[in-house]
Amino acid sequence: MEKEQVKCQNCEKEFEEGFQFCPHCGQKAKDELTLGVLFYNTISNYFSFDARFFKSFIPLMIKPGYLASKFLEGKRLLFLHPAQMYLFISVVFFFITSFAVRKETQDLDKRLKERVVNSTSNDSIVVDKPVLDSLQIEDMLKPLKANQALLGLKEEDLRKADSIMKSEGSKSINKGMNFDFNEKKVDSLIALGAEDKEIIKAMGMDDDAGYLTTKFYNQMLKFYKERGAGSILQAMYDTIPIALFFLLPIFAFILKILYFNKGRYAHHLVFSFYFFSFLFTAFSIMYIANLIWDIPDWIDWLLALSTFFYLFFALKRFYGQGFILSFFKSSVATISFFICLVPFSILLVLFAFMLY
Repeated sequence: MEKEQVKCQNCEKEFEEGFQFCPHCGQKAKDELTLGVLFYNTISNYFSFDARFFKSFIPLMIKPGYLASKFLEGKRLLFLHPAQMYLFISVVFFFITSFAVRKETQDLDKRLKERVVNSTSNDSIVVDKPVLDSLQIEDMLKPLKANQALLGLKEEDLRKADSIMKSEGSKSINKGMNFDFNEKKVDSLIALGAEDKEIIKAMGMDDDAGYLTTKFYNQMLKFYKERGAGSILQAMYDTIPIALFFLLPIFAFILKILYFNKGRYAHHLVFSFYFFSFLFTAFSIMYIANLIWDIPDWIDWLLALSTFFYLFFALKRFYGQGFILSFFKSSVATISFFICLVPFSILLVLFAFMLY
């Protein structure tokens, strides 16, 4: 005699009565929604993630390459999934830094706007005061210094940026804000309430300009009206996760080239997810420590350098090659990644300007 068939409430497939769980999707056969069931599912799902996270966090920090190796061995439920760990830690990282970024952008906008005074005469801007003082320059350099290792900037790059800002900032506002257009005419059009398309034509845009050129002039006009350096800085920070979304697969591709006979691309992607998770964790700890204590720069550089040695030991463990070969390939991978990072950083600034 055939057993009676019941239908799963979740996947709507039929199975024999008597099963406690659906053989097709795994949901409980008779799962009536009560307060107990509701809170049990919520708590069990939370602590399942929570337990796997803490079980994965310590090996991530002190055993380079261990989690990636275990994942490829098939232990994929004991530890947190690499993509899940990367997303979780990256969200925490950007959440931590968002507060300081918001304050820096607001302070920068406030300082710049305090220096820009509308004149009642034909002159658009008072020329007595410099565009940037030393405090403003320090504010603009602060986010670059805080993320110096992440952006691949050298001390020489920061000195050049400081020199350029001081050189340009020492000029008067009217002369320093050189947009290569007649500022008096543009200011007059703005005061008369002219349409933006008329103003950007006065700024030098051709009548047959394409979409990107028009967008650029519109953004330049917006910046000219608002002096929105802080908004550009905020937009740049907002686009960093997008940039990293592309940079992580590029890093995995670099590893694929260096270890072309060591598995599929997905294997290198697993390693990259865990390595970037470590990077975000290390920089989060570094950032929090700098908020609490005034840590010397040499300690920050030492911590940043430790990420290279973490990569070295992780590659050695994961790919099973010797010290010399692993050190060489970790150096090549690091240099290649920074070579890719430079054009991405330039595009990031342009993208931020177009979006702010």
